[in-house]
Amino acid sequence: MFFGSVTALLSLASTSFGKILYAGVNESGGEFGVFAPGQKGFGLPGRFGVDFAFINKSTIDIFVDQEKINFFRVTFLMERMAPLEFGLGSKFNETYFSEYADAINYITQTKGVYALIDPHNYMRYNDPSQQPFSGSVIGNTSDPTAATTAQFGQFWHELARRFATNPKVVFGINNEPHDMPTELVLQNNQAAINGIRQAGANQLILAPGNGFTGGHSWNQTTGAGDAPSSDFLNKLVDPLHNTAIDVHEVDIQSPSNLAGLTAWLQENNLK
Repeated sequence: MFFGSVTALLSLASTSFGKILYAGVNESGGEFGVFAPGQKGFGLPGRFGVDFAFINKSTIDIFVDQEKINFFRVTFLMERMAPLEFGLGSKFNETYFSEYADAINYITQTKGVYALIDPHNYMRYNDPSQQPFSGSVIGNTSDPTAATTAQFGQFWHELARRFATNPKVVFGINNEPHDMPTELVLQNNQAAINGIRQAGANQLILAPGNGFTGGHSWNQTTGAGDAPSSDFLNKLVDPLHNTAIDVHEVDIQSPSNLAGLTAWLQENNLK
């Protein structure tokens, strides 16, 4: 699966060499309008169609009908979906959700292709004003302002519940975690998987690693000595065995960048 030239989900096939099942593009926009260093809360909740948007339907038509694209990654901001006054959890801004759902439904129901739900938060919540570095790391127990891992699981339970009957939806746990304990990435991922499955949703889940989930650094320490993703991500448990590793890689022209990751996937029978 390829999103433009910057993101790749490693082969969903069970063998080393498999056909590309999904080919698509990244639809940025739902997280726009909040970057303002030193101005926490700027652009929240924001104005749909002015500060942010999710998709351009006529563009989706061109991609699907003319370019034969079958997969769209649609970003959103957790601080808009679950506003700060509610906190991260199961209480949503219903206006923002309905706008997002309209985009997802257009892609999946009207056009009949796949949509990846993408909370574009770098596994942080409460201050997107300087993404990707601002905001409290989810599950950081030393930060009293941080959302908990349990809250993250509740958030995903509610979000998955709302899309549980749509087979064209794929759940992306979070965009590019980084500079945090890799064990905590695992814990947050597991809480999301648990919440999704407990909601009755059986669709594919994409789980990211640490270090901006880079494929080239999957087997290496990242940040300030954070353990390699390869040390922890093989411990994920999905009762439906329908979770894949989400990998972002800029230089996809050099297969050697992914040699360590590929070997790790094969050793752990992961996709």
